Amino acid sequence: LLFKTKTCCSVQLGINVSFLSARQCTNGHLMCAGCFIHLLADARLKEEQATCPNCRCEISKSLCCRNLAVEKAVSELPSECGFCLKPFPRSILERHQKEDCQDRVTLCKYKRIGCPWQGPFHELTVHEGECGHPTKTGNELMEILDEMDQNHKKEMQLYNSIFNLLSFEKIGYTGTDFCSQTCHKKEVQFRPYRTDDFITRLYYETPRFTVLNQTWVLKARVNDSERNPNLSCKRTLSFQLILKSKVNSPMECSFLLLKGPYDDVKINPVIYHFAFTNENNETDYMPLPIIDSVECNKLLAAKNINLRLFIFQIQK
Repeated sequence: LLFKTKTCCSVQLGINVSFLSARQCTNGHLMCAGCFIHLLADARLKEEQATCPNCRCEISKSLCCRNLAVEKAVSELPSECGFCLKPFPRSILERHQKEDCQDRVTLCKYKRIGCPWQGPFHELTVHEGECGHPTKTGNELMEILDEMDQNHKKEMQLYNSIFNLLSFEKIGYTGTDFCSQTCHKKEVQFRPYRTDDFITRLYYETPRFTVLNQTWVLKARVNDSERNPNLSCKRTLSFQLILKSKVNSPMECSFLLLKGPYDDVKINPVIYHFAFTNENNETDYMPLPIIDSVECNKLLAAKNINLRLFIFQIQK
């Protein structure tokens, strides 16, 4: 009990799965990786210095280090399998749940022809022996396969769209501009700022950058600028692309944001379209397609947000 108390997360007062990566403040108090990132993100939203929940000393990515001894000890502590409810050392729990557990959730091997069954692994052999999908008629299977083809087609539309955009004559991105002789190596860097309201709100803005021989700026906001995003567990980012240059004719573009080459944040590729003019040079705020609030916290906890912007100019 004393050992478990000494290895508890200072935020949750418990041992979390993410505690396999443990951080400690300068006074030795421990935090699991998820809580550590959440504390940094909360401090950014409230415009405060992040502090340790125990001793209130300052914490940051540079001030806090990993505690490898605790990580090793925690990896050997027993944890309950979510399927069979039996205890296993944390170091082998993931493999047990994926490969060895007889109660892990499994799909029927005939799922490719439409069987929706899912159940514990130890029932799989019995189910597959009784599954009616192998005996379905050709017409019945065609209906199922048609529906699966439609779903697959929707998934492929995005990738086909990206490949089509790559054939455009004018392509630019923050890193290299194929239409100019210069080679810019920096990604777009969102820097945090505060509004001038009585209750200030966090927003992000990039310095001006050049792509396709035009000057641009990106802005971003948290939870669509709600009043107290730090009180919400659900966190999102939305962004806006602004053309700062003057153009002689409408500039119709497709664009997408992706993670930078050295970041681990997960962003789904989404293609946006807009026709920029001198009178209408700002897009609406669009959701940054990050996976979940955990990934959003990773971005908020960082000093700056570094992303890569691709712009494809549509030629008439």
